[in-house]
Order: sequence, then structure tokens, then C-alpha cells
Amino acid sequence: MSLVDPGSRAEQADADPTFRPLYRIGGVAAALMVAVTLLHSGVFFVVGLPSNIVEWFELFESNALSGLLAFELLLVIYVILCVPVVLALYAALRRTRPSLMSIYMALGLIGIVAFVASRPAFEMLALSNGYAAATTDAQRAAYLAAGEAALAVFDGTAFWVSYVLGSLSGLVISAVILRSAVFSKTTAYLRLASSVLDFGLFVPTIGLFIALLSVFCLLGFNILVARRLLQLGRAGPIDVDHGDA
Repeated sequence: MSLVDPGSRAEQADADPTFRPLYRIGGVAAALMVAVTLLHSGVFFVVGLPSNIVEWFELFESNALSGLLAFELLLVIYVILCVPVVLALYAALRRTRPSLMSIYMALGLIGIVAFVASRPAFEMLALSNGYAAATTDAQRAAYLAAGEAALAVFDGTAFWVSYVLGSLSGLVISAVILRSAVFSKTTAYLRLASSVLDFGLFVPTIGLFIALLSVFCLLGFNILVARRLLQLGRAGPIDVDHGDA
């Protein structure tokens, strides 16, 4: 006699087995996102963070890789890895709440594109090289102005669009997961906590510290998502996630 009640069987059927290859790709991508998060967390301790455009150019000139990493190239890789994860989650949960999952996918993909646009790392490298090769004050002034413009993009509209959309997409996927047995409730709660803490960035003085807490919740979410998607990608019947046990 099965221990899973009929209602759970209906939820169990939500994850379409025809998408197993996508689940495997998404699982690997989520695991790589965990690794990228851990690597990026050490960048500022090793490289540091320049405070003005001259220091940025000096960093790029002294070590191009360090400059790219400080300009959050790893996070660009992170959000690109998000693409197969978003698609895999959509495939796994689309039968649970089709409308919400369509909104989730749209928010997630738009946020990804916006974030990539907000991190002109290689443009900064090119400007740094041009500044180093400049022979007149006028040329150097032009490169400095262009560099300041690139720094403005770093914290500009595209970044805030990606930040808010990413947080909203987290709220949506949490709501869907809570209504499905495909992923554990713990997975939903971690993403919900991450999204709520994200908005702590708008709190004066302590906002940054509140937002940093979201990173730990998101890390746990990605670990659970990687594990579950790899399980869904294996051959055999798709079972309910018992991660809460």
C-alpha cells in the first residue's frame, strides 16, 4: 500500500518527465551557481574594491583578471547560469500554476538580461587600456569621463531593474513551490526569505547587512534546487520531494 495519498499523486504528476534532459542541465547549472557564489564571496577579500575611476583603471592595468572579477564578472556568469535553471523550474512546475510560472519565467529572464547590461566589465577593460595608452591630458580626460559613465551604469537603472525583478520572481516561485510536492517546503521558505531580505537594501544604514543575509538563503535554495533537479533528471518515476523529513 502506498504511503502517498491521491492528492500527493496529483502533485507528483506536476513535473513533466519529458523534460528530464532539461532538469539535468538545470541541476548542473544550479550546482555551478553555488560554486560561483562561493568564489565571488572571496573576490573582494583578495582583490579589494576601488573607490574611484582612477583606482579602477589602475586595478585593470595591474591585473586585468582582477579588474574583471572586481567588476562582478562572476555574477554575470552566475545570471547566465540562471537561464537553464529558470527554464527547468518552469518545466517542472508549469502544471501546478501555469500563469504564475509564466510570470516567473518572464521576470527571471528580463532580470537576467538587465543584470548583464549593468555590468560592462570588458568595456571597462578597454577603457583602462585606452587610458594607459593615452599620450595627452585631453585623451586621458576623455577616457576618465567614459569610465565614469560606465561606473554610473554599474549602479544604474538596469541594475535596479534586475534586482527588483529577481526578488519578485523569488516571491512568485516560492508561492508555486508551496503548492506543489515537486520541491520541498524548505526550498520554498529559503527562496521566500531570500526575496524578503533582498528588500532590506532599501533600509537606511543597516540595509546592506540585511540584504547580505539573503545570500545565505539563496545559497541554500540553489543547493536544494540543484539536488532536486538532478533527481528529476534521472530515469524512473518522479517522486515527491521528501526534503522536509
